[in-house]
Formats: sequence, C-alpha cells, structure tokens
Amino acid sequence: MTEPEEYLAEYLQWLTIEKGRSRSTIDAYRRDVTRLSEWALGQGLQLASLSEGDLEYYANGLRRQHRSESTVARSVASIRGLFSYLVLEGHLMSDPSARLKGGRRGRTLPKPLSEEEMVRLLDSVPTTTPSDRRDRALLELLYGTGARVSEVVGIGLEDLDFDEQLILVTGKGSKQRLVPMGSTLLRALTEYLGPGGRDSFPEARRGTRLFLNSRGGSLSRQGIDLVIDKRALVAGLDRSRISAHVFRHSCATHMLAHGADIRVVQELLGHASISTTQIYTAVALTSLKREYQNAHPRAND
Repeated sequence: MTEPEEYLAEYLQWLTIEKGRSRSTIDAYRRDVTRLSEWALGQGLQLASLSEGDLEYYANGLRRQHRSESTVARSVASIRGLFSYLVLEGHLMSDPSARLKGGRRGRTLPKPLSEEEMVRLLDSVPTTTPSDRRDRALLELLYGTGARVSEVVGIGLEDLDFDEQLILVTGKGSKQRLVPMGSTLLRALTEYLGPGGRDSFPEARRGTRLFLNSRGGSLSRQGIDLVIDKRALVAGLDRSRISAHVFRHSCATHMLAHGADIRVVQELLGHASISTTQIYTAVALTSLKREYQNAHPRAND
C-alpha cells in the first residue's frame, strides 16, 4: 500500500471507529478524498505535500466542472477532515486546508408526500401473504416513527416492547433512542409477528432481525427500496418521488403541521441539533401557505 493509500485508509478507519460516522458518510468521504488523491498524482504531487494554493486550485476546479455548491461544500469538508487528521496524527506539521472555503450548502427542503398520498399508499397494502404483512408493517414503521432506513434494517425482535408500546432504535454513532408505536403501527406489527407472518419466511426462527427477506435473511436497504417501489406502483403514485427518506420527511412534516412540539420531533427523529429539525418547520409552513392559497376565498382576490 502506497503512502497516500495508507493515509486514506487510516483516516477512514478513524472516522468509522473514533467518530462513529455512518456508512453513507464514510462512502462519501472516501469518494471525495480518493478523487483528491488521484488528482494530486495526476499533477505529479504527493498528498502530504499539497499546499494551500494546490487545494484552492482543486476546489475551484470542482466549481469549474459545474459541481453543485453542496457537492463542493461536502468535498471541502472531507478534505479539511483528512488534513486535520494528518496533523493530529503527526504526519504533517501544519494544515494546508485550514483556510479552504467550500461552497455554501444550499438548504434543499424535503419534499414529503401529502397526507392523502401517504394514506393511499399505506392502505393499498393488503395483509394476505407473509410478504404483504411484512411490507405493511415496514411502511407503517417508516412513517410512524420517522426512523432512518439504516436504523430500520438494524431493528431486532428484542428491540420491540409491546407492553410499553416502544421500539428501541439505534442511530448514528450507536446512539439509542426509544420511539413510540402508534395504534396503526402496533396492529401492523402484531399481524406481521402473528401466525402467517414473519414465521412463514424460511429459517425465520434462527434470525433475530425484525424484517426478513424471502430467503429468511435480514431485509437490506436495497430490499426496502424495492418494497417501497413495488408498493408505490400498486398505489398509483409517482415512484420517482418516493424513497425511504421521504417517509421520514413526511412523518416530521405532518407532525409539525398538526401542532407537534419541534423538540418532540427532534427527539423522535434522533437529530443532534434542533436546527436540522427546523427545516421541516419551513416545509410545514410552505404546505400551509399552499393550502391557504387554494382554499381561502379571499386569498387571491
């Protein structure tokens, strides 16, 4: 392994173990710093010898390629993290990225489903077969708890407390939180875990994960995407608009629209900062304005 590869491998391992970054974050950082390393080699430079001017030229090159401001900002954050680590570990005496500026991250508002669309989607899932019951419970859980797809994949049978109607969810950095089961989710989970549900999958009793695939293994993120795509098609919804993350957006937006306290929504979603949750307040206000314009008799006079 060459020196640049060693640096990158050490940095990514540090992010995983010491910082507890998610898999998707690690993958993004890997792409960013690998792209920088390949660019440096193409310029006949070593990663550890890059100057402040080199890094500025590289960042400006991303802009010349018409990369979005959010992409440039993330790339710069990845680069600054790498060089900060190299200084921390004594590989460098000074940090050439300290004054490197990224683009402004645009605040893209989530695009939730409307309440009517969500009801249509959920109610279109029958409970006839084991897969039907699994899919109904899965979608009700995504919408009912606002959990991230990576968190849903990790939920085990031991994480369900039917007496207290709570689910233990393990989020970013292995932080755990309890989320409530609403009555509709409770019914869906009870049906899925009852006769003709989860136990009908092959080898179901040997596994501990809540959601299983057709072979009896743990349902993956990709498997969840396929379930959502299939059920959206049956419900007659635009599949390009729907993903696991849209369920999370919809949960938060609909709760705020119905008067939920923003700190309650923050706790439910597992946001470290309330500023992240406040994005959904803007979404709720946008929806409110749209409905007002459409419904109030004097809104457009």
